[in-house]
Amino acid sequence: MNPVVIAVAITGSVPRKKDNPAVPISSSEQIESTHEAYEAGASLVHIHVRNDDETPSSDPERFATVQAGIIQHCPEMIVQFSTGGRGRDPGQRGSSLYLRPDMASLSTGSVNFPTIVYENHTVLVSDLASKMRANGVRPEIEIFDLSHLHGARRLVERGLMDDHPHVQFVMGVENALPADKHVLDLLLGELRRLLPKATWTAAGIGRHQAPVMEWALQRGADAVRTGLEDNIRVAKDRLARSNAELVEIAAEAIAHHNRRVATCYEARNILALSGVGGDA
Repeated sequence: MNPVVIAVAITGSVPRKKDNPAVPISSSEQIESTHEAYEAGASLVHIHVRNDDETPSSDPERFATVQAGIIQHCPEMIVQFSTGGRGRDPGQRGSSLYLRPDMASLSTGSVNFPTIVYENHTVLVSDLASKMRANGVRPEIEIFDLSHLHGARRLVERGLMDDHPHVQFVMGVENALPADKHVLDLLLGELRRLLPKATWTAAGIGRHQAPVMEWALQRGADAVRTGLEDNIRVAKDRLARSNAELVEIAAEAIAHHNRRVATCYEARNILALSGVGGDA
């Protein structure tokens, strides 16, 4: 029964309280929601922070407050900061990396979203990767297009990250990667050719969350991702009560595949969170 990391993306930059009152916005809400998800089996938390008006923020103080609360209340849980760009000044997207979270997201190329171009210029990508390496932060590479795998490989060749990053395929965003099993197989084939030592997961957005998780588990993924950032519902006619409820559903899916939920210690080993600077 190989262990599976459960990553919970608690907030994101898009859903608001009006969409689902359970979306945690304030620092205290985020800490409490993370603790509930931790108790339900999550070993990795993906953090965005928000301003008081619920808009995306890059404020290092807010990241620091949430990070400190998680460290206090969720021993050994992996803390991953977002460096995502929706609604954030590109120059500020890496401003909290000096806080040395365990991990941070890193998108390696631009992509069309439904209403914006999610722009990740090569200079910005290199800058973020450099800051992560300097601060001992392991990147999670966010893949929105096949070419982004090649962008990740170039970072390895330039010495900006080691050759076994954690890779996440993001599926179901309109105009980007479709939620399609055949597409996932193509991506996995390319990942194994370009970065054979990488660990991987796949995130399904909205109604695609459950089927993408199923496909990932069928293919032996190292982790699954869930949370209110990606999906605010458990059924078409019912909102999720909490991030913890979504984690519980993920844990049930893992058990269905004769695997088990990874402990935080196991998750750290799976994701190579020792010697991030290059010795792992």
